[in-house]
Amino acid sequence: MLVIGVAGTELTAQERDWLQHDACGGVILFKRNFASRAQVADLADAIRAAAPRPQLVCVDQEGGRVQRFQDGYTALPPLAGFDAVYRTDPEAALALAREHAWLMASEVRATRVDLSFAPVVDVGHGNLAIGNRAFSEDPQVVAALTRAYIEGMHEAGMAATLKHFPGHGSVREDTHFDEAVDNRSLDDIRAHDLVPFAAGIDAGADAVMLAHVVYPQVAPEPAGYSPRWINDILREEMDFRGVVFSDDIGMAAAFSAGGVKARVDAHLDAGCDVVLVCHPELVAESLAAVEGRKLNTMALIGLIGRGALGWDGLLASNDYGTVQGRLGDLA
Repeated sequence: MLVIGVAGTELTAQERDWLQHDACGGVILFKRNFASRAQVADLADAIRAAAPRPQLVCVDQEGGRVQRFQDGYTALPPLAGFDAVYRTDPEAALALAREHAWLMASEVRATRVDLSFAPVVDVGHGNLAIGNRAFSEDPQVVAALTRAYIEGMHEAGMAATLKHFPGHGSVREDTHFDEAVDNRSLDDIRAHDLVPFAAGIDAGADAVMLAHVVYPQVAPEPAGYSPRWINDILREEMDFRGVVFSDDIGMAAAFSAGGVKARVDAHLDAGCDVVLVCHPELVAESLAAVEGRKLNTMALIGLIGRGALGWDGLLASNDYGTVQGRLGDLA
């Protein structure tokens, strides 16, 4: 299956045609797709109405510098803020992380969007792409906060996606723009970066998103299209049974697989259930690339959002204002 990007705040005729394709399982939204709460809810409804099967409508609404929906939404603090609280009061930090997740997910669900790709569970070491998106540089702290965050997302009716497996935080490069290589051994990665992923899987995470990082002591190709990482380690060793997403195949670090068809094929052949095609200019070629493939058309059904207060119910909730206040104090 593919999750695709669209260009603007309304669907074009071409994009409606894309949604008719058997391989199209959902749409990921960005700032370019957002004008207001009402508009983005209408866009989500239009996406579903244009397709002959259920569509997963998703977004990156992490907080901090990665928050696609802003006007009319809580300005969520970045995840890194929980680390300092955890050092002095772990229970308070866990409660705040759970509330951050509940608030984020509740606002997204009120907008009739199913899923935010969260939480980031990379261990923070100053990676250019991750930065303060990570909870902490201590894998045990990240693991504890990950469990709390998943609980809060589930409470709001949203599936949780761990990213970026097996850990993006220990390389400097931003894989949107550069290739990244992590030369550590598998034992080192298991003892460090995989700790939060193991905790998240144990806590019931529904999906995992792969990193485009190469770990040459483990496998020769980037993790996103590595059978070793996806099948041997994530599926077999770590017993993950949920949905596996590629990261965006339009990122520079994905180019090593070749052209668009080669990228799509490499990720699906390696064991990804879903390929992210965030750039609209790549969508037509990506859909053509999967012609003739046997597709897992049910892969995304379990990630579709469950329940929602709607904005009127959410704004009237006592919890909503209370949680906003506590997170405002953290910011």
